[in-house]
Amino acid sequence: MKLPWKEIETVLLDMDGTLLDLHFDNHFWQVHVPAKFAEKHGLPEAEARVECFRRYDEQAGTLNWYCVDYWTERLQLDIVQLKEELAHLIAVHPDVPEFLTEARRAGKRVVLVTNAHHKALALKMQRTGLDVHFDAIHSSHSFGQAKETPLFWQALRRVEAFDPGSALLVDDSLPVLRAARDYGVAHLLAIYRPDTRQPDRDVGEFWAIRRFLDIMPVS
Repeated sequence: MKLPWKEIETVLLDMDGTLLDLHFDNHFWQVHVPAKFAEKHGLPEAEARVECFRRYDEQAGTLNWYCVDYWTERLQLDIVQLKEELAHLIAVHPDVPEFLTEARRAGKRVVLVTNAHHKALALKMQRTGLDVHFDAIHSSHSFGQAKETPLFWQALRRVEAFDPGSALLVDDSLPVLRAARDYGVAHLLAIYRPDTRQPDRDVGEFWAIRRFLDIMPVS
């Protein structure tokens, strides 16, 4: 895939499922948390899983869904501690450090835009060391709006003076890509396989990549 790199000034990148393998998050929320919830509340694991997923579904698409503090209170579990227990599963997708290096070398402003809570973000940056590659890092929790909402993009624009018409967003979330498109972000890419242990997924109407080598900029 060839991107019109001469037209792109700002590269906006999601974290979980885009730069990082979503296997960590999927395993954490689908397996680890329900098991710990069952242990904490004296429930059979199957019942605990149903209850956890019911609570997840109530918050889908909202900022609470991504909020470590919300789930710590809602589930009565220390979510940060539980994430640290599985930190060895945090992994970077292929070619990511090289892509970030080359994008900056090509004169692009490279910005991380994530729904991850600050505590989860800090753990993942500490584990991966990717933070040194960004010109700026923005969490939706700083704005009080998830990336799926128009208000997020308005708030981001107030602190990150990018031109949507010359921006690229790479994100594994189709609702986020659609929100960015509605805001006017011109160049949009999805991810075929956010979780490397799952098959390719439907990327809807968007172009998508399997690895960042496919779109490496030339400086």
